[in-house]
Amino acid sequence: NTAMAAQMTDAHRRFLQVLMSKGITEASEARKLHHHCCATDKVYYAHDKLEDFISTINRHLQPLFMQIRKGMSEEDGRAHYAVVNLAETEVTKMASDYTEIELELFRKTMDLIILSENGFASSTDILNLADKLKTKKMKKKEAERVLKVFVEDKWLSEKNGEYTLHTRCIIEMEQYILSNYQDVARKCNICHSLTVQSQVCESCGIGMHLPCVRKYFKAQTEPRCPQCNDYWSCDIP
Repeated sequence: NTAMAAQMTDAHRRFLQVLMSKGITEASEARKLHHHCCATDKVYYAHDKLEDFISTINRHLQPLFMQIRKGMSEEDGRAHYAVVNLAETEVTKMASDYTEIELELFRKTMDLIILSENGFASSTDILNLADKLKTKKMKKKEAERVLKVFVEDKWLSEKNGEYTLHTRCIIEMEQYILSNYQDVARKCNICHSLTVQSQVCESCGIGMHLPCVRKYFKAQTEPRCPQCNDYWSCDIP
């Protein structure tokens, strides 16, 4: 099988290197990068073969327990790619970059976000946790600095003082979240990936990403749940 035997070229290595340095890359940027890497190394390029190009890299990453994964922005539905370490599925994969107290603040913030109704946690609620940490108390000013770093490193997203999980975090931590928050974590009924910000059917409890809700109900005159067919009572975004 020629596809299975595909070699990792310099173009593949260059693509992987850039992806790892960025942490997460939007699909349109990944397509541009694919073209650039192939052109630089003078190898065959086809605009519709990005997935095949990534599959070749993933086959070579398999023994290293790593993988390039595709995920969706919960805000606008755009596709993104991130390199995931499959050997470490817990928050401990962040341990080399952050101190124990910073990781505890991240875990507590994650709790607030996932256990919330809308997938967000206010900065006030997060900062109130700072002096209740088990590792040691953290001053609010220090907690503000740490939250800023989590946003810069693309683990959290912030808008008007409200925090949610960044697309990178959802792609990397999906299995961890699904197994550690079994009672509340759910997959989107449409795209079947983890949903943090979602609308939920009042009748049967299924959830859908907001972009998936928009897409699914676009052509329907009366919005009905794809699972139980009851009227979808949430406002369509």
